[in-house]
Amino acid sequence: MDIVVIGLLLGGTYALIAIGLQLQYGVARIMNLANGELLVAGSFGAFWFFSSAQLSPLLSLFIVTPLAFVFNWLIYQYLIRPLVRRAKNRGQLEVDSILATFGLSFIFVGLMTAIFGGEYFSYSYLEQPFNLLNQSYGLNRIAAFLVSVVFCVALYIWINRTQTGLTLRAVAVAPESAGLVGINVPNTLALAFALGGAVTAAGGASLSMFLTFDASVGVIFTMKALIIVIMGGVRAINGVIISAFILGFVETAVATLIDPGLTLAAAYLLFIFILLFKPQGLFGGHAS
Repeated sequence: MDIVVIGLLLGGTYALIAIGLQLQYGVARIMNLANGELLVAGSFGAFWFFSSAQLSPLLSLFIVTPLAFVFNWLIYQYLIRPLVRRAKNRGQLEVDSILATFGLSFIFVGLMTAIFGGEYFSYSYLEQPFNLLNQSYGLNRIAAFLVSVVFCVALYIWINRTQTGLTLRAVAVAPESAGLVGINVPNTLALAFALGGAVTAAGGASLSMFLTFDASVGVIFTMKALIIVIMGGVRAINGVIISAFILGFVETAVATLIDPGLTLAAAYLLFIFILLFKPQGLFGGHAS
């Protein structure tokens, strides 16, 4: 039962992180290799608000998330959009965006290291045990899971039930056709990229409540988010959410039954398996 509950809590947090990359890659068509660094920036933001401003990490979400949205909007406007304009095809855009965001990730790591130093960070918030199904679990993990649930449900409803969400789905499926029916495709792509960065930063702020982190740990979360997105289907939000729980259960089972040091290896093996036998994703990459 421990594996199920811990896997559920971990998978819920992973879902929020992966949806951020899914919005940037599945909708805006930008493979953002600096996604994990944005997560770490969100963690540092929550840490700073808690340690310096004495503000709850949960309340810091109302500051970290919109700041991340604006920051990612600016990144898209001044770094990504010129790449989009000059790209002759999607393949060239993917290569250019991978190279650009790969370099951006090093810039972010360098800046965060210069500001916060190279040591590991953690803080005590909601560390008291919470009894669930006759077992004790950290209240901070449960709080992070609930934050993820709220964000994921809100995003799912917004994307599937609002006009703006419908616009995002149309651009994700057929950007050329979307432009022919009056949709402002460049602004929609910028919105998707900025929203993805904001969601990722919110996930980082939530993770910081129970995770020890440093400026260089972002690459691990970039890979995990990529594994989940590829597994679930590039444009399938419901698939990404389910795949996040699958990865959470796999990592928890490996850590509990075999060795905690093999969780990352298990994630990569799962990724390779999906690429070999189901490259379109478990849900076929269809829009949801």
